[in-house]
Amino acid sequence: MTKPSLWLPAAEALELMRVRPQTLYASVSRGRIRAKPDAADPRRSLYHRDDVQRIAARTRGRRSSEAVASEAIQWGEPVLASAVSTVAEGRLWYRGQDARLLAEHATLEDVAGLLWESAPPRFACTAAAPMHAAGQATPLQAGLLALAARAAVDPPSRGRSRAVLQAEAAEAIGTLADALLSPSSSSTVLPLHARLAAAWRRPRAADALRRALVLMADHELNASTFAARVTASTGASVAACLLTGLSTLTGPLHGGAAAAVGALVRRAAASGSEAAVREWLAHDRPLAAFGHPLYPHGDARCAALLAGIELPPAFAALRAAGERLLGEAVNIDFALVALAAVHKLPADAPLMLFALARTVGWTAHVLEQQATGQLIRPRARYSGPELTR
Repeated sequence: MTKPSLWLPAAEALELMRVRPQTLYASVSRGRIRAKPDAADPRRSLYHRDDVQRIAARTRGRRSSEAVASEAIQWGEPVLASAVSTVAEGRLWYRGQDARLLAEHATLEDVAGLLWESAPPRFACTAAAPMHAAGQATPLQAGLLALAARAAVDPPSRGRSRAVLQAEAAEAIGTLADALLSPSSSSTVLPLHARLAAAWRRPRAADALRRALVLMADHELNASTFAARVTASTGASVAACLLTGLSTLTGPLHGGAAAAVGALVRRAAASGSEAAVREWLAHDRPLAAFGHPLYPHGDARCAALLAGIELPPAFAALRAAGERLLGEAVNIDFALVALAAVHKLPADAPLMLFALARTVGWTAHVLEQQATGQLIRPRARYSGPELTR
Protein backbone atom coordinates (compact mmCIF):
# COMPACT_ATOMS: atom_id res chain seq x y z
CA MET A 1 0.00 0.00 0.00
CA THR A 2 1.44 3.36 -1.00
CA LYS A 3 2.04 5.73 1.91
CA PRO A 4 0.26 9.06 1.35
CA SER A 5 2.56 11.97 0.64
CA LEU A 6 3.34 14.32 3.52
CA TRP A 7 3.18 17.31 1.14
CA LEU A 8 0.17 18.16 -0.98
CA PRO A 9 -0.16 20.28 -4.13
CA ALA A 10 -2.50 23.25 -3.97
CA ALA A 11 -5.35 21.45 -5.76
CA GLU A 12 -5.47 18.64 -3.19
CA ALA A 13 -5.13 21.03 -0.26
CA LEU A 14 -8.00 23.16 -1.57
CA GLU A 15 -10.17 20.09 -2.12
CA LEU A 16 -9.62 18.97 1.46
CA MET A 17 -10.19 22.41 2.96
CA ARG A 18 -13.06 23.36 0.60
CA VAL A 19 -11.94 26.99 0.52
CA ARG A 20 -10.83 29.57 -2.02
CA PRO A 21 -7.09 29.76 -2.89
CA GLN A 22 -6.74 33.07 -1.02
CA THR A 23 -7.73 31.36 2.24
CA LEU A 24 -5.05 28.72 1.75
CA TYR A 25 -2.38 31.36 1.06
CA ALA A 26 -3.53 33.44 4.04
CA SER A 27 -3.23 30.37 6.30
CA VAL A 28 0.34 29.89 5.09
CA SER A 29 1.24 33.55 5.64
CA ARG A 30 -0.17 33.42 9.17
CA GLY A 31 1.83 30.30 10.04
CA ARG A 32 -1.13 27.94 10.22
CA ILE A 33 -0.01 25.76 7.31
CA ARG A 34 3.59 24.91 6.47
CA ALA A 35 4.62 25.26 2.83
CA LYS A 36 7.70 24.61 0.73
CA PRO A 37 8.64 24.99 -2.98
CA ASP A 38 7.77 22.07 -5.25
CA ALA A 39 11.08 20.52 -6.36
CA ALA A 40 9.50 19.58 -9.69
CA ASP A 41 8.30 23.13 -10.32
CA PRO A 42 9.79 25.85 -8.04
CA ARG A 43 7.06 28.26 -9.18
CA ARG A 44 4.54 26.23 -7.20
CA SER A 45 4.27 25.31 -3.52
CA LEU A 46 3.45 22.16 -1.58
CA TYR A 47 1.48 22.21 1.67
CA HIS A 48 1.93 20.05 4.77
CA ARG A 49 -0.79 17.41 4.86
CA ASP A 50 -1.19 17.38 8.66
CA ASP A 51 -1.71 21.15 8.79
CA VAL A 52 -4.20 21.05 5.93
CA GLN A 53 -6.18 18.23 7.51
CA ARG A 54 -6.25 20.00 10.88
CA ILE A 55 -7.62 23.20 9.33
CA ALA A 56 -10.08 21.20 7.21
CA ALA A 57 -11.43 19.32 10.24
CA ARG A 58 -11.87 22.51 12.20
CA THR A 59 -13.64 24.17 9.25
CA ARG A 60 -16.03 21.24 8.80
CA GLY A 61 -16.89 21.40 12.49
CA ARG A 62 -17.83 25.09 12.29
CA ARG A 63 -21.53 25.39 11.62
CA SER A 64 -22.38 28.84 13.02
CA SER A 65 -22.80 31.49 10.32
CA GLU A 66 -21.81 34.05 12.97
CA ALA A 67 -18.52 32.24 13.57
CA VAL A 68 -17.83 32.05 9.85
CA ALA A 69 -18.53 35.76 9.41
CA SER A 70 -16.42 36.67 12.42
CA GLU A 71 -13.40 34.81 11.11
CA ALA A 72 -13.91 36.13 7.58
CA ILE A 73 -13.47 39.73 8.69
CA GLN A 74 -10.04 39.12 10.24
CA TRP A 75 -6.93 40.39 8.44
CA GLY A 76 -5.79 38.17 5.62
CA GLU A 77 -9.04 36.27 5.10
CA PRO A 78 -11.10 36.91 1.92
CA VAL A 79 -14.32 38.77 2.50
CA LEU A 80 -15.59 39.34 -1.05
CA ALA A 81 -15.26 37.55 -4.36
CA SER A 82 -13.23 39.64 -6.80
CA ALA A 83 -11.71 39.11 -10.24
CA VAL A 84 -9.58 42.26 -10.10
CA SER A 85 -6.38 41.05 -8.45
CA THR A 86 -4.96 38.49 -6.03
CA VAL A 87 -1.78 37.52 -4.23
CA ALA A 88 -0.93 33.91 -5.00
CA GLU A 89 2.26 31.85 -5.04
CA GLY A 90 4.18 34.80 -3.66
CA ARG A 91 3.24 37.06 -6.56
CA LEU A 92 0.73 39.81 -7.30
CA TRP A 93 -1.63 39.18 -10.21
CA TYR A 94 -3.80 41.70 -12.09
CA ARG A 95 -6.64 39.80 -13.78
CA GLY A 96 -4.37 36.79 -14.15
CA GLN A 97 -1.28 38.73 -15.29
CA ASP A 98 1.88 38.93 -13.19
CA ALA A 99 2.28 42.53 -11.97
CA ARG A 100 6.09 42.17 -11.99
CA LEU A 101 6.07 41.41 -15.69
CA LEU A 102 3.65 44.24 -16.40
CA ALA A 103 5.97 46.60 -14.52
CA GLU A 104 8.69 45.90 -17.06
CA HIS A 105 6.85 47.77 -19.81
CA ALA A 106 3.32 48.90 -18.95
CA THR A 107 2.12 52.33 -17.83
CA LEU A 108 -0.45 53.00 -15.14
CA GLU A 109 -2.87 53.85 -17.94
CA ASP A 110 -2.27 50.41 -19.50
CA VAL A 111 -2.97 48.74 -16.16
CA ALA A 112 -6.12 50.83 -15.73
CA GLY A 113 -7.35 49.52 -19.07
CA LEU A 114 -6.63 45.97 -17.93
CA LEU A 115 -8.29 46.32 -14.53
CA TRP A 116 -11.24 48.37 -15.81
CA GLU A 117 -11.63 46.08 -18.86
CA SER A 118 -11.57 49.10 -21.16
CA ALA A 119 -9.28 51.04 -23.43
CA PRO A 120 -6.44 52.70 -21.49
CA PRO A 121 -7.86 55.94 -20.05
CA ARG A 122 -6.16 59.34 -20.05
CA PHE A 123 -5.93 61.19 -16.75
CA ALA A 124 -6.03 64.64 -18.28
CA CYS A 125 -5.40 67.90 -16.44
CA THR A 126 -8.40 69.98 -15.47
CA ALA A 127 -8.84 73.74 -15.55
CA ALA A 128 -8.99 74.28 -11.80
CA ALA A 129 -5.87 75.51 -10.00
CA PRO A 130 -4.63 73.39 -7.10
CA MET A 131 -5.21 74.89 -3.66
CA HIS A 132 -1.72 74.19 -2.40
CA ALA A 133 -0.23 76.33 -5.18
CA ALA A 134 -1.43 79.41 -3.30
CA GLY A 135 -0.06 78.12 -0.02
CA GLN A 136 -3.50 77.22 1.30
CA ALA A 137 -2.93 73.49 1.73
CA THR A 138 -0.37 70.71 1.48
CA PRO A 139 -0.62 68.43 -1.56
CA LEU A 140 -2.42 65.75 0.47
CA GLN A 141 -4.86 68.26 1.92
CA ALA A 142 -5.49 69.63 -1.55
CA GLY A 143 -6.12 66.13 -2.88
CA LEU A 144 -8.65 65.34 -0.18
CA LEU A 145 -10.39 68.68 -0.70
CA ALA A 146 -10.50 68.25 -4.48
CA LEU A 147 -12.14 64.83 -4.26
CA ALA A 148 -14.51 66.08 -1.55
CA ALA A 149 -15.60 68.94 -3.81
CA ARG A 150 -16.41 66.47 -6.59
CA ALA A 151 -18.09 64.05 -4.20
CA ALA A 152 -20.48 66.83 -3.15
CA VAL A 153 -21.78 67.44 -6.67
CA ASP A 154 -21.09 64.34 -8.83
CA PRO A 155 -24.17 62.14 -9.36
CA PRO A 156 -24.55 58.75 -7.66
CA SER A 157 -22.98 55.82 -9.44
CA ARG A 158 -25.94 53.46 -9.10
CA GLY A 159 -27.92 52.96 -12.29
CA ARG A 160 -25.33 54.53 -14.61
CA SER A 161 -23.48 52.66 -17.35
CA ARG A 162 -20.02 51.21 -16.87
CA ALA A 163 -18.60 53.37 -19.68
CA VAL A 164 -19.92 56.57 -18.06
CA LEU A 165 -18.47 55.58 -14.70
CA GLN A 166 -15.09 54.80 -16.28
CA ALA A 167 -14.97 58.23 -17.92
CA GLU A 168 -15.97 59.90 -14.66
CA ALA A 169 -13.28 57.98 -12.78
CA ALA A 170 -10.61 59.10 -15.25
CA GLU A 171 -11.72 62.71 -14.71
CA ALA A 172 -11.67 62.30 -10.93
CA ILE A 173 -8.17 60.81 -11.04
CA GLY A 174 -7.08 63.73 -13.21
CA THR A 175 -8.56 66.08 -10.62
CA LEU A 176 -6.59 64.35 -7.86
CA ALA A 177 -3.37 64.52 -9.89
CA ASP A 178 -3.90 68.25 -10.42
CA ALA A 179 -4.36 68.77 -6.70
CA LEU A 180 -1.32 66.71 -5.70
CA LEU A 181 0.93 68.21 -8.40
CA SER A 182 -0.14 71.20 -10.48
CA PRO A 183 -1.89 71.50 -13.84
CA SER A 184 0.32 72.33 -16.80
CA SER A 185 -0.66 72.79 -20.42
CA SER A 186 2.51 71.00 -21.50
CA SER A 187 1.62 67.85 -19.55
CA THR A 188 -2.01 67.35 -20.50
CA VAL A 189 -1.18 64.47 -22.85
CA LEU A 190 1.65 62.89 -20.84
CA PRO A 191 1.15 59.57 -19.06
CA LEU A 192 1.02 60.02 -15.33
CA HIS A 193 4.56 58.80 -14.59
CA ALA A 194 5.99 61.31 -17.07
CA ARG A 195 3.89 64.06 -15.58
CA LEU A 196 5.21 63.20 -12.10
CA ALA A 197 8.78 63.28 -13.36
CA ALA A 198 8.16 66.67 -14.97
CA ALA A 199 6.42 68.13 -11.91
CA TRP A 200 9.25 66.99 -9.66
CA ARG A 201 11.91 67.95 -12.23
CA ARG A 202 13.39 64.49 -12.21
CA PRO A 203 13.30 63.26 -15.83
CA ARG A 204 15.69 60.40 -15.06
CA ALA A 205 13.22 59.04 -12.51
CA ALA A 206 10.43 58.63 -15.06
CA ASP A 207 10.88 54.90 -15.67
CA ALA A 208 11.23 54.09 -11.97
CA LEU A 209 8.07 56.09 -11.28
CA ARG A 210 6.26 54.19 -14.04
CA ARG A 211 7.32 50.89 -12.48
CA ALA A 212 6.22 51.99 -9.00
CA LEU A 213 2.79 53.13 -10.21
CA VAL A 214 2.17 49.81 -11.96
CA LEU A 215 3.21 47.77 -8.93
CA MET A 216 1.00 49.82 -6.59
CA ALA A 217 -2.13 49.90 -8.76
CA ASP A 218 -4.05 47.28 -6.76
CA HIS A 219 -3.57 44.78 -3.95
CA GLU A 220 -6.82 42.86 -3.68
CA LEU A 221 -9.03 43.62 -0.64
CA ASN A 222 -6.76 45.77 1.50
CA ALA A 223 -8.26 48.27 3.95
CA SER A 224 -8.64 51.21 1.54
CA THR A 225 -10.06 49.04 -1.23
CA PHE A 226 -12.58 47.45 1.09
CA ALA A 227 -13.58 50.91 2.33
CA ALA A 228 -14.03 52.12 -1.26
CA ARG A 229 -16.16 49.06 -2.06
CA VAL A 230 -18.38 49.65 0.98
CA THR A 231 -18.92 53.22 -0.23
CA ALA A 232 -19.62 51.98 -3.77
CA SER A 233 -22.16 49.48 -2.43
CA THR A 234 -24.31 52.39 -1.22
CA GLY A 235 -24.46 53.84 -4.74
CA ALA A 236 -22.28 56.86 -3.87
CA SER A 237 -20.46 58.76 -6.62
CA VAL A 238 -17.12 57.56 -7.98
CA ALA A 239 -15.42 60.59 -6.44
CA ALA A 240 -16.91 59.73 -3.05
CA CYS A 241 -15.55 56.18 -3.37
CA LEU A 242 -12.06 57.48 -4.25
CA LEU A 243 -12.24 59.95 -1.35
CA THR A 244 -13.05 57.09 1.02
CA GLY A 245 -10.12 55.08 -0.31
CA LEU A 246 -7.71 58.01 -0.05
CA SER A 247 -8.82 58.84 3.49
CA THR A 248 -8.23 55.24 4.57
CA LEU A 249 -4.89 55.13 2.77
CA THR A 250 -3.48 57.96 4.89
CA GLY A 251 -3.45 55.82 8.05
CA PRO A 252 -0.02 54.83 9.47
CA LEU A 253 -0.85 51.13 9.12
CA HIS A 254 -1.52 51.55 5.39
CA GLY A 255 -0.15 54.09 2.90
CA GLY A 256 1.10 56.30 5.72
CA ALA A 257 3.63 53.61 6.70
CA ALA A 258 6.25 55.31 4.52
CA ALA A 259 6.54 58.07 7.12
CA ALA A 260 7.58 55.50 9.74
CA VAL A 261 10.10 54.02 7.31
CA GLY A 262 11.56 57.47 6.72
CA ALA A 263 11.87 58.02 10.48
CA LEU A 264 13.66 54.68 10.85
CA VAL A 265 16.07 55.56 8.04
CA ARG A 266 16.89 58.89 9.68
CA ARG A 267 17.45 57.17 13.02
CA ALA A 268 19.73 54.63 11.36
CA ALA A 269 21.76 57.43 9.78
CA ALA A 270 22.19 59.05 13.18
CA SER A 271 22.96 56.03 15.38
CA GLY A 272 23.76 53.16 13.03
CA SER A 273 21.48 50.61 11.41
CA GLU A 274 21.64 47.84 13.99
CA ALA A 275 21.30 50.25 16.91
CA ALA A 276 18.29 51.88 15.27
CA VAL A 277 16.54 48.54 14.70
CA ARG A 278 17.26 47.37 18.24
CA GLU A 279 16.01 50.63 19.69
CA TRP A 280 12.83 50.42 17.61
CA LEU A 281 12.20 46.88 18.83
CA ALA A 282 12.99 47.81 22.45
CA HIS A 283 10.21 50.39 22.36
CA ASP A 284 7.80 47.77 20.97
CA ARG A 285 7.34 49.67 17.72
CA PRO A 286 6.64 47.69 14.54
CA LEU A 287 9.17 48.18 11.77
CA ALA A 288 7.04 49.22 8.82
CA ALA A 289 9.95 48.59 6.45
CA PHE A 290 10.03 44.82 6.93
CA GLY A 291 7.70 41.90 6.28
CA HIS A 292 4.24 41.48 4.79
CA PRO A 293 1.77 38.77 5.84
CA LEU A 294 0.76 37.97 2.26
CA TYR A 295 4.40 37.47 1.17
CA PRO A 296 6.07 35.03 3.58
CA HIS A 297 9.09 34.79 1.28
CA GLY A 298 9.40 38.51 0.54
CA ASP A 299 7.25 41.25 -0.99
CA ALA A 300 7.27 40.64 -4.74
CA ARG A 301 6.49 44.31 -5.44
CA CYS A 302 9.50 45.41 -3.42
CA ALA A 303 11.86 43.10 -5.28
CA ALA A 304 10.55 44.32 -8.64
CA LEU A 305 10.96 47.99 -7.69
CA LEU A 306 14.39 47.63 -6.09
CA ALA A 307 15.64 45.77 -9.17
CA GLY A 308 15.67 49.08 -11.03
CA ILE A 309 17.53 51.20 -8.46
CA GLU A 310 20.86 51.10 -6.63
CA LEU A 311 20.34 51.30 -2.89
CA PRO A 312 22.25 54.07 -1.10
CA PRO A 313 24.68 52.68 1.52
CA ALA A 314 22.46 53.76 4.44
CA PHE A 315 19.48 51.87 3.01
CA ALA A 316 21.58 48.80 2.21
CA ALA A 317 22.93 48.73 5.77
CA LEU A 318 19.45 49.11 7.26
CA ARG A 319 18.13 46.36 5.02
CA ALA A 320 20.91 43.97 6.08
CA ALA A 321 20.52 44.74 9.79
CA GLY A 322 16.74 44.51 9.78
CA GLU A 323 16.58 41.29 7.80
CA ARG A 324 19.18 39.71 10.08
CA LEU A 325 17.49 40.73 13.33
CA LEU A 326 13.88 40.22 12.27
CA GLY A 327 14.11 37.38 9.78
CA GLU A 328 11.81 39.36 7.48
CA ALA A 329 12.60 40.83 4.06
CA VAL A 330 12.08 44.50 3.26
CA ASN A 331 8.71 45.45 1.79
CA ILE A 332 7.18 47.90 -0.66
CA ASP A 333 7.15 50.75 1.89
CA PHE A 334 10.93 50.45 2.21
CA ALA A 335 11.27 50.37 -1.58
CA LEU A 336 9.16 53.51 -2.08
CA VAL A 337 11.18 55.48 0.48
CA ALA A 338 14.41 54.23 -1.12
CA LEU A 339 13.15 55.29 -4.55
CA ALA A 340 12.38 58.76 -3.22
CA ALA A 341 15.84 59.03 -1.67
CA VAL A 342 17.70 57.84 -4.77
CA HIS A 343 15.98 60.36 -7.03
CA LYS A 344 15.70 63.13 -4.43
CA LEU A 345 11.90 63.28 -4.66
CA PRO A 346 9.70 65.29 -2.28
CA ALA A 347 9.31 63.86 1.21
CA ASP A 348 5.66 63.02 0.57
CA ALA A 349 6.36 61.36 -2.78
CA PRO A 350 5.84 57.76 -1.49
CA LEU A 351 2.32 58.52 -0.29
CA MET A 352 1.51 60.50 -3.44
CA LEU A 353 2.70 57.62 -5.63
CA PHE A 354 0.67 55.18 -3.56
CA ALA A 355 -2.45 57.35 -3.76
CA LEU A 356 -2.32 58.05 -7.49
CA ALA A 357 -1.59 54.44 -8.37
CA ARG A 358 -4.22 52.95 -6.10
CA THR A 359 -7.03 55.11 -7.51
CA VAL A 360 -6.87 52.79 -10.50
CA GLY A 361 -7.47 49.72 -8.35
CA TRP A 362 -10.17 51.42 -6.29
CA THR A 363 -12.00 52.28 -9.49
CA ALA A 364 -11.82 48.68 -10.71
CA HIS A 365 -13.35 47.50 -7.44
CA VAL A 366 -16.00 50.23 -7.53
CA LEU A 367 -17.03 49.05 -11.00
CA GLU A 368 -17.06 45.44 -9.86
CA GLN A 369 -19.12 46.27 -6.76
CA GLN A 370 -21.63 48.30 -8.79
CA ALA A 371 -22.14 45.33 -11.08
CA THR A 372 -23.29 43.21 -8.11
CA GLY A 373 -25.94 45.73 -7.05
CA GLN A 374 -25.48 44.58 -3.43
CA LEU A 375 -25.08 46.59 -0.24
CA ILE A 376 -22.18 45.56 2.00
CA ARG A 377 -23.66 45.50 5.49
CA PRO A 378 -21.88 43.30 8.10
CA ARG A 379 -23.47 42.56 11.47
CA ALA A 380 -21.86 43.26 14.84
CA ARG A 381 -21.49 40.65 17.58
CA TYR A 382 -22.61 42.62 20.61
CA SER A 383 -20.15 42.57 23.55
CA GLY A 384 -21.52 45.43 25.66
CA PRO A 385 -23.47 45.54 28.95
CA GLU A 386 -26.30 43.07 29.45
CA LEU A 387 -29.54 44.19 27.87
CA THR A 388 -32.08 45.52 30.34
CA ARG A 389 -35.80 44.97 29.87
